[in-house]
Amino acid sequence: MYRAICFVLLCFSVAAHAVEALRIGVSGPFSGGSAPMGISMRNGIRLAAAEINGAGGIHGRPLLLIERDDQGRSDKGINIAKELILRQRVIASVGFVNSGVALASQGVYQQAGIPAMTAVATAPKVTQQFAPPKYPLNFVFRVSATDAQQAPLIVREAKRSGLSRLAIFHDQTNYGRLGLQELLKAMSNEGLAPVYVGQFRLGEHDMIPQLREAQSKGAQAILTYAIGPELAQIANTLAQMDWRPPLIGSWTLSMSNFIDDAGPNGDGARMVQTFISDSADPLRQAFVARYLKTFGGRRIPSAVAAAQGYDSLLLLAAALREAGSTDGKAIVLALESLKAPVQGVITTYHKPFSHNNHDAIDLSIPMIGKLQKSEIVHAYANERMQKRR
Repeated sequence: MYRAICFVLLCFSVAAHAVEALRIGVSGPFSGGSAPMGISMRNGIRLAAAEINGAGGIHGRPLLLIERDDQGRSDKGINIAKELILRQRVIASVGFVNSGVALASQGVYQQAGIPAMTAVATAPKVTQQFAPPKYPLNFVFRVSATDAQQAPLIVREAKRSGLSRLAIFHDQTNYGRLGLQELLKAMSNEGLAPVYVGQFRLGEHDMIPQLREAQSKGAQAILTYAIGPELAQIANTLAQMDWRPPLIGSWTLSMSNFIDDAGPNGDGARMVQTFISDSADPLRQAFVARYLKTFGGRRIPSAVAAAQGYDSLLLLAAALREAGSTDGKAIVLALESLKAPVQGVITTYHKPFSHNNHDAIDLSIPMIGKLQKSEIVHAYANERMQKRR
C-alpha cells in the first residue's frame, strides 16, 4: 500500500506537465530522538495527500509533498524553510514537531506570507508570536494540544488519583523548559507547589541522584515534560530503585521509544492525548488500520502525531478549496472562516480557526491515555466510547 501511495503521488508529479501541482512543504525530525513523532506525522500527511489526490486533488490540481528532515534542529529548520519557499516554491507548509524548531523557522514563513500549519509542536507561543494586533495577519496555525492545555490536565490527573506531593522532571530543551513553566503555573492554580524539580540533558543516563532526592522529599508522583528516551531512563531507574510512583506527563509518554525502551517498567504511565488507537469510533479504527497496512508495524510509533498530521493537511486542503487561490493571504482568510465542516480523525472541525485564534484543538478534545502492555489505551472507558464531536 505504501508503494501505491507513492505511485499516486508520483503519477500526479509526472502529470504536473499538464496540470501544475500544488507544492506543499513537509518538515519535521525524520531522524534522531524525535523521529517517532516526525515519521508518524509525515506518514499521516502522506495518507491525507493520497486520499485528496485519489479524489481528484484540489480543483483538479494534485498535491505534491516536498519533504525535508530538520533533525529536530532549529538551524536546519530555518534553512529548510528558506529552501522550501525560495527554491521549491511551496504555497504552504505542514509539519513542525519540536517547539524550538517551529518558533525559529516559522518567522521565515510569516515574512514570506506563506501559511505554516503546525501539526505537533505544543509551545503556546507558536501561534501567538505573530498574532494580531501586532501583526495584521498571522500565517501560523496549529492542530495539537498546547502545553498550556496539557499542563492543567496533567495536574488534574494527579489530583484525581488523590496525589498532591508532586515532583517535576523535565529535559533542558525548549520543550522541557516551557513545559516546566506551564506545570508550575497549573500547580499554583490548584494551590500546589512541587516538592522537587529535576532537570536533565538529552542523552542523560544517571537519574538516580535526582530521583533519590525526589523520593526523600516524599514525592507521590512524578510529572514529566521530556522526550521518549529520557522518559524511559526515568522509568527504568525507578524500577532499579524499587520505587514506583506514578508517571504522569505530556503526550510524549506515548512515543514508541519510551514504550520500547522502558518495556514493562513503563506500564501505568499516564499522558494527555488527542488521539488514542484503541478508540471504539469506526473512523478512527479505519485510520489506524489504513496506517498500519500502508506503512507496516505492530502499532503507530506516535498515533497522536500521525492523526494531527493527517487532520492538518485536511484542514489546509479545505481552505485551498474554499479560497480557490494559492495566494497566502487568501488561504489564511479561508482557514479563519472555513464554511464547511472538516471531518478529521481527531474530531469534526466546525470553524476551528478565527482571526484571533489559530489553535484548532480546544479543551473538549484531549483525553488521558495510559500505557498498558506496550499499548496506549484509554485510561477511562467512557472516553474510549466517545465518538468524534
